[in-house]
Amino acid sequence: MKKLGILLLTILAFIGCGDDKADSHIESNTQKVTLKVGATPVPHAEILEFIKPDLAEEGIDLQIVAFTDYVTPNASLDDGSLDANFHQHKPFLDALKADRGFALEPIANIHVEPIGLYSTKFKDIDELPHNAVIGIPNDPSNGGRALLLLEAQGLIKLADSSNLNATDLDIIENPKHLKIKPVDAALLPRTLGDVDAAGINGNYALQAGLKSSDALLLEGAQSPYANILVVQSQRVNDENLQKLKNALQSQKVKDFINEKYQGEIIPAF
Repeated sequence: MKKLGILLLTILAFIGCGDDKADSHIESNTQKVTLKVGATPVPHAEILEFIKPDLAEEGIDLQIVAFTDYVTPNASLDDGSLDANFHQHKPFLDALKADRGFALEPIANIHVEPIGLYSTKFKDIDELPHNAVIGIPNDPSNGGRALLLLEAQGLIKLADSSNLNATDLDIIENPKHLKIKPVDAALLPRTLGDVDAAGINGNYALQAGLKSSDALLLEGAQSPYANILVVQSQRVNDENLQKLKNALQSQKVKDFINEKYQGEIIPAF
């Protein structure tokens, strides 16, 4: 009887230890969180790569999914394939939400990528001839952004200068008879040999090796087009996404942006 009691105690102790290990294993698993974030390669993915070690210390495995366009990362976020994306500004997101009905919200401003008017044919904006062909992004918000840049220089006049989604149909004065050619934003650097100048977003200019100092025109630092971290509307207060936000808006990231990009992009926080 005594031996039986000892045997039962031993079994119970073994079971207890097994439960502790199982609980510990489950707890360990719950501490590991994977966040999939869609981003264009430069500079967004580079900035995300920079903060990966910091997030790992907080139990977050940051997985960066690269995209080369602006629309697909939003569709992938909306359908749950991504946890967040980082590649666009708010006017673009707002226009896409109105068109597609995506339930997405920005939770942080990170940086501004000034759009610039670049040319391989001319070194000064005053050299731009009559009937010059100007490439601009073919999406409403970035196309409007390029047109506003031209208007600020007095090259055109728009019907409503507050309309961030202006198109070439909104041009009411065009003294040089500039010919506006909408092109996919990602392809604009490749068109420089075929047009007289092109309005190119900062990320694509960086990727193509273009320097803002070479731009005929450049957007100012007070641009309303800050690039944003975007999540699903129902997850704006998600604890782990807030950790991602805090990492992106840290002084460490601000210093990284200033040192790596040397004014080509500007922190917006």
